[in-house]
Amino acid sequence: MFRKGIQRTVFLLLAVIPLVVMASTSALEPGPQHAKSTVLISELVKNYHYSRPELNDELSSLILNRYIEALDPNKHFFLASDIQKFEKYRYDLDNAFRDADPSPAFDIYNVFRARVHERIEHALDLLQQTPDFTKDEVYRIDYEDAAWAEDTGQLDELWRKRVKNDYLALKLAGKDREKIVDTLEKRYQQVIRRANQQEANDVYQLFVNSYTTSIDPHSSYFSPHSSENFNINMRLSLEGIGAALRTKNEYTQVQRIIKGGPADMSGQLKARDLIIGVAQDQGEMIDVIGWRLQDVVELIRGPKGSVVRLLLQPHSSGVDGPTREITLVRDKIKLEEQAAKSSVIEVPAGRKNLKIGVIDVPTFYLDFDARSRGDKNYKSTTRDVRKIVRDLQSQRVDGIVIDLRSNGGGSLSEATELTGLFIKSGPVVQVKGTRGDIEINEDPDDSVAYTGPLAVLVNRYSASASEIFAGAIQDYGRGIIIGEPTFGKGTVQTLVDLNRFDRGESDLGQLKVTIAQFFRVNGDSTQHRGVRPDIVFPTVIDSTDQGERSLDNALPWAKVAPADYEKTSSGWFNLTTLRNKHKSRIAEDAGFIYLVDTAKSINYLQDQKSVSLSEKIRRNERDNRRKHALEFENKFRLSRGLKLLTMKDKDKDEDDDLVDEQEDDEPALKIQLDEAAKILSDHIMLQRESFAATRTLQ
Repeated sequence: MFRKGIQRTVFLLLAVIPLVVMASTSALEPGPQHAKSTVLISELVKNYHYSRPELNDELSSLILNRYIEALDPNKHFFLASDIQKFEKYRYDLDNAFRDADPSPAFDIYNVFRARVHERIEHALDLLQQTPDFTKDEVYRIDYEDAAWAEDTGQLDELWRKRVKNDYLALKLAGKDREKIVDTLEKRYQQVIRRANQQEANDVYQLFVNSYTTSIDPHSSYFSPHSSENFNINMRLSLEGIGAALRTKNEYTQVQRIIKGGPADMSGQLKARDLIIGVAQDQGEMIDVIGWRLQDVVELIRGPKGSVVRLLLQPHSSGVDGPTREITLVRDKIKLEEQAAKSSVIEVPAGRKNLKIGVIDVPTFYLDFDARSRGDKNYKSTTRDVRKIVRDLQSQRVDGIVIDLRSNGGGSLSEATELTGLFIKSGPVVQVKGTRGDIEINEDPDDSVAYTGPLAVLVNRYSASASEIFAGAIQDYGRGIIIGEPTFGKGTVQTLVDLNRFDRGESDLGQLKVTIAQFFRVNGDSTQHRGVRPDIVFPTVIDSTDQGERSLDNALPWAKVAPADYEKTSSGWFNLTTLRNKHKSRIAEDAGFIYLVDTAKSINYLQDQKSVSLSEKIRRNERDNRRKHALEFENKFRLSRGLKLLTMKDKDKDEDDDLVDEQEDDEPALKIQLDEAAKILSDHIMLQRESFAATRTLQ
């Protein structure tokens, strides 16, 4: 019965923990409704989760680690002695779930809240002193592999450096002492307020999510309050600023920009930017460093037409770079901006230019309501792309590039039908369920809209339905896949209302559980690895920190038997020659040189484990990074005949990131698209040369 209503989710949905205001700081205890929920959740996960996890001592150990990490990810509150006391629960949490007794989670949380009060009081005392920034000290910003503090003396030292680092970051941003102290006092006091505001439902949700996310990152539990917010988000999913967010250390990071939303239309917000402050219209800017994700989301969310201001730390400038404030008007995602669009690129080839048609597909959309009403003109990706293909053919294009960059997915049926426009018939994707049964989704139409040269352009944000399409085109040998390894989201989730199974008056919340996995027609899963292009752009320096591969407990790559399919007769590609031509070309291209250098710089900043607490050293490091970035950007601008920039120009712009820079004629995204068109042109010329040679032999 749980197979009904399967939602083939395409966006990364993170487990979120809401905080509800309350005045009491007394010890929290589980309620009777939590016992009911625990029984249901345990049974649902046991019987319907795709991996059929066994609730045993091994999983219990993972749950304990996950729960402690969720409470204190940077090891700034608990002492080693606390962790040692919690060891009594290491192999007992599986029994707690079986016995419907979540009290261990509450015992741990109550210790955590007491430690928060101790630490924040100490931090506030430290703010009364002016730090000495002439000493060459180092602050560790990545505590994942660090040991827990042995005593309060070690924690005091850790917090001395933390406060000093927080202070220095604001000083480097140009704040005076009065403003710095005011900002940090509010930030630290908010930590105590959030700890005090937690209710029993919040602690219970955090505990259950430590269980579900120990199995896979997309299964999660929503408490009654969180369920209400989740449902609002689903109903209003086309309203807001149009950005998917996640938590990274103590920051809220932009994971992905949604096409057609206010953020996308403004061009001001980029993937991987950090949101460090939120304000309503003319209201006060609220510092949100250290906030839980759901709290930040609730500040950003608002009615259509209202104004939100965001204070950003651009990802390309590092934590010491200049901040930037942007203003966005909340609005619905503009569906017309999500519709497929076309353009034509002319590529010099021999005595005349080749015309390469480009079809930009931002998402796999389908107007279900209009179709169910019998509207013959309902909108869908496949219908729109079919029309675009006809138009491009009327323009006598020599080849077509399907641009799926940053396409997070959408309708599974549209991914299947769109594939069918380019193959005659056959399977497109295999879906393996909890019980091992495999359902094969076939191309529903034997007609082919286009048989000419084809390429598919993808990047690290191409996910789910995009990976199904790209994987099928690659398996059939129908086109060349170009770009970056894709996201790797190859699982299916369904949402279960726990109240369906309880006749009492308690509100038990909802469970989102992974129930199936996608497989390509060649038998490979799209999960974890994603789709690896035939020709890989060198713009991803470390793909292990991208997409599904970067998520804890992501389900592994797997393989099933291939489906019965035949490669297309046109599937001939001299990939060795195409790769060599591509590498030779981009080795001399200032645009790609700039993109690769930017990727390396960003990865360096992301991989930093520690920072200096010397103001002189930090300023020099920041200035050197900015000079280096400006040098490479100006080399690119010079090669395109664009105006060279000075550091003053960059200070005005306050953003070193070239991507989507609207005033430039050739932004970074166009550099990649132009190269994809050149690769497809190389293929077309090789085909023609081969055909000419064959005719000569005949």
